[in-house]
Amino acid sequence: LDAKILAPVRQLAGQVNHLLIAPDGQLNLVAFAGLTDEQGQYLIERYLITYLTSGRDLLRLQAPTTPANPPLIVADPVFDQPGQSPIQLASAARGNERSVDLARLTFGRLPATATEAQQISPLLPGSRVFTQAQATETVVKANPNPRILHLATHGFFLKAGATAPGKEGQPGLPVENPLLRSGLALAGFNLRQSGADDGVLTALEVTGLDLRGTQLVVLSACETGLGDVQSGEGVYGLRRAFALAGAQAQVMSLWKVDDEATKNLMVNYYQRLSRGESRGEALRQAQLSLLKTGNYQHPKYWSGFIPSGDWRALGR
Repeated sequence: LDAKILAPVRQLAGQVNHLLIAPDGQLNLVAFAGLTDEQGQYLIERYLITYLTSGRDLLRLQAPTTPANPPLIVADPVFDQPGQSPIQLASAARGNERSVDLARLTFGRLPATATEAQQISPLLPGSRVFTQAQATETVVKANPNPRILHLATHGFFLKAGATAPGKEGQPGLPVENPLLRSGLALAGFNLRQSGADDGVLTALEVTGLDLRGTQLVVLSACETGLGDVQSGEGVYGLRRAFALAGAQAQVMSLWKVDDEATKNLMVNYYQRLSRGESRGEALRQAQLSLLKTGNYQHPKYWSGFIPSGDWRALGR
């Protein structure tokens, strides 16, 4: 794959050390950092790699930073108990719009996410932390514009459902909005009770969040970077949804990730951010740290997390 896609790019790029990639179609699902070059070296060892939903993302980088609220951390939700939100919304927008295929989904807890939140919160001064029964969908919706939004839970991605018949042999279009087929599981998910909501935060609902001023969204979850792939249109999933909501940058995963390895990666990442490292380079160095360990050298542990959007240092 590297020989087909990036080797020709390297011939043109020369000695650059930062690649900005706006992938199309199935390339949205490729972890480029885990590919190897002609010398068998992982690309992450050679480049900082940043994903863009399109080249137009570069224009957004010129916009001034909007004032934001303190960081928000939502982690370790309990899925088999009703979510108990200390915050109530007047109404749950789009709360009844769900893919029928979601009825089959249930999740188990991710124990390491509790430790993850515990270790990250001191690195984010003033952060608000909601865990277990309080890690609800309502909490996420009721806290607009957090400077950093960290969600440590399960993500889901449902493959494309039924399509309407196409004309003259052309492929049919989906009958269901693709943004209903990916999302995050929060407290009460298995019971569909999460504060004033049902614990299912779909990508469609994410587009309705107010994340203007949010400098970084980290989804410490499984398969959050996926969505229905449409050639020429990118990924209609959480990656695009958070960008539409106003988030400047995102870190999310392309496949099911190891709970303990992810906790180590995330703590390292935030330690580096707190020291002033840029959003992109801090993730790269945290991934390189896992690569150098004995237990987590395989790219399945570290390369699935991809950075999208603004790679520069966080604003103050």
